[in-house]
Formats: sequence, C-alpha cells, structure tokens
Amino acid sequence: MAKKTVASLQTASKRLSKAIKMVKSPKTGAYTFVESIMQPELVDEFLKNK
Repeated sequence: MAKKTVASLQTASKRLSKAIKMVKSPKTGAYTFVESIMQPELVDEFLKNK
C-alpha cells in the first residue's frame, strides 16, 4: 500500500520526487506514513523495501 506522488519537486536544478508509503507498526498494528524526497530513479526501490 504505497503511492507515488504525481508532482515532482525542483531544487537547485535537480529533479526530485517525494515518495510516501504506509508502514504497519509491529507493536500496535497501526499504520504510519514514511515520507522521503529522492531522485526519481530510487522511488521504486524505496517503495519495494519494507
């Protein structure tokens, strides 16, 4: 259950994307969101990792 953002962020002439994924807490079972700003090539790898 992850989603890729449609808009990309532009900073210092570098193309960056913001990825948000839902992670389930092992203690409580509640879902939290993990956000990260990275290069577009690394987004798929970020979303695959748990």
